[in-house]
This record gives sequence, C-alpha cells and structure tokens, in this order.
Amino acid sequence: MHPFLPATAFKESAAMPSQPLFAHAAKAALATSLLAIGLAGAAHAQNLPGEGVSVQPLKSSLAEEAFQTLLVARALEKLGYDVQPMKDLEPATEHLAIANGDATFMATHWNLLHADFYKNSGGDTKLYRKGVYSGNAAQGYLIDRKTAARYQITNFAQLKDPQLAKLFDTDGDGKADLTGCNPGWGCELAIERHLKAYQLDSAITHRQGSYAALIADTIARFKQGQPVLFYTWTPYWVSAVLRPGTDVVWLEVPDSPTTAAQDDTRLPNGKNYGFKVNQQHIVANKAFADQNPAAARLFEVMQLPVADINAQNLRMSRGENKASDVARHTDGWIRAHQKTFDGWIAQALAAAQ
Repeated sequence: MHPFLPATAFKESAAMPSQPLFAHAAKAALATSLLAIGLAGAAHAQNLPGEGVSVQPLKSSLAEEAFQTLLVARALEKLGYDVQPMKDLEPATEHLAIANGDATFMATHWNLLHADFYKNSGGDTKLYRKGVYSGNAAQGYLIDRKTAARYQITNFAQLKDPQLAKLFDTDGDGKADLTGCNPGWGCELAIERHLKAYQLDSAITHRQGSYAALIADTIARFKQGQPVLFYTWTPYWVSAVLRPGTDVVWLEVPDSPTTAAQDDTRLPNGKNYGFKVNQQHIVANKAFADQNPAAARLFEVMQLPVADINAQNLRMSRGENKASDVARHTDGWIRAHQKTFDGWIAQALAAAQ
C-alpha cells in the first residue's frame, strides 16, 4: 500500500476500467511536479526588481505621517524590496539622512515648505523628487468663528491691537497665545517671519513644543466656549474637528512678508493665508533611484488624495493610533483601491524591464 494514501484511495472506479488508482496518482504527481518546476523556472526568470535590496523609510515625529509612509512601504514590498521599520527624524535631518544614503525615502516632503531642507541637502544631485504624492496641502492661522464674528477679526495683523490680542491670552500675560509649530518642522520659521514682518512679536506668543498636546488643549478650550488661535495644515485631522467655515475661520495675512514674486502667497481665489498651497512628494536617495528604476517609477506615480489622509488621521485622533491600527488602515485602503494600487505596481514593474 502507498504509505501516503489512505486505503480507500485504492478502490477502483466503477466508471473506469480496472486500472489501479495508484497509476493515476503517479501520473498526477508527475504532472504536478513538472508544473511546479515550470512555475519555479518562470518565477526565477522574472525575479521581482527589489529582491535582495533593503529600504529604510523615514517620517517625522508626527505620528499621523505613518499612514502615507506605510502605503509606500507596502507597494515597495510588492516589488520585492526588504522594507525596514520606519524611523523618526525631524524634516531637516530626514533630508540629510536620505541624501547621505543613511535612509532611502520619506513620503512627506512639503514643497515649498521644505525647499531649503531639500536644497541644503544637495538638491537634485543627491535627492530624487518626481511626481506629486498628495496635492493641495494648505496651512495657516485660524480663530474660532464666534470671536471672529463678534470682534470683526478677519486678518492676522489685527492682533497688533492689545485688546484683540488679549482675547486669546491663555496664561494671563496679556499677549495672544498662538498654538504654533514644532521646532524643526519648517513651519515654525514661516510663523516667526510673519510675527516679525507684521510687528506681532509683542502681541503674540508663539507656543511650541508637542503640537499634539498643544492642539488638544486648544480643542478643549474651544469646547469650553473660549476663544482659540492656532496654526494648522491639511492634510491633518484637526480640520475635521475644528471645521473651517463652521467652527473656525481662516485669518488672512494682509500682504506677503516679502515682495519677491516667488514668495507671493495670494491664492487663485484672491485669499491670502500667508502660505502657498504646497504639494507633498516622495523624496528618495538619488543613487538608489538611479539603481532602482522600478522604485523610482513607483515614487513618481503614487498619488494619495488629501481627503483620504484626513480621514485616516481622524481615526488616529479618536484612538486608533497604534502601529497595528495604522497597518490595518493601510491594508484596508489598498483593498478599497486595489485597481489603483495594482496599476502602480504594473507601471513600476514595466520600468524595470
């Protein structure tokens, strides 16, 4: 009896001649073996372009950047790359690490906000930046709608008025307290330029530290009916909680802080919030991109809507913020957009041919 088949397997079929079943089993086993050999050969002939190549992703200390970074990692894994767990560095250091080859890519390069970081790290000579990963990223200053309507506050420079500035005082020193930007992110430099340009240093305190903690305090104050003044950006979950136009309003910045045309921050709709609309890019090490055309093409063609980032970030703000949660969100996004995801992979594989 065949040692790997049950006794019942040796019963003859009533619908067939009395040929022993083990003969059929032997033929089937041979056919399966040949098929496996053929498939293995085909797979060997078409190795994935990333096999044997290690990739190191970076993000900033902002936890909400994990989603878009992990999505890129998932796509790279599909191409065969060995993607390491993402590491946290602040933007200026991220750019330098990637340029020097100590890391491979970041998925949250803001153009123009990170323009100096890009340039100071070697620019196009050391870094690869093609395509727009997520477009129309806005940023600026907002106050609660109730206070804006009551005191007719519409622009940032009005806060030079001590009586208006005092409305947003949270520590009793008579100055407005602005929930601002973490040191090292880039946005803190723009805020400081605005405060100096509009002579607001003596009227506004730029509160910095942990943005997550500061904005949580700001939201708590808003829910208590108190005036709030804060900086934020999109894509980010804050605008889903403090909704522009409903709960809060954007403050216009009356004029750009410089007269250079390239620094004009007026938007096509005529509004001026003091910041140009940014595009987010995947930035990678230039040598890696040159040696890995599949990955380079992937970085170029991936696109993620701002609304999808906002939605995922909101889930994180409501408690789904563990690494396993972000992984689940990312895999869920891929399943819901499988055709798009597969299209990215197909274009990347074609570039490797």
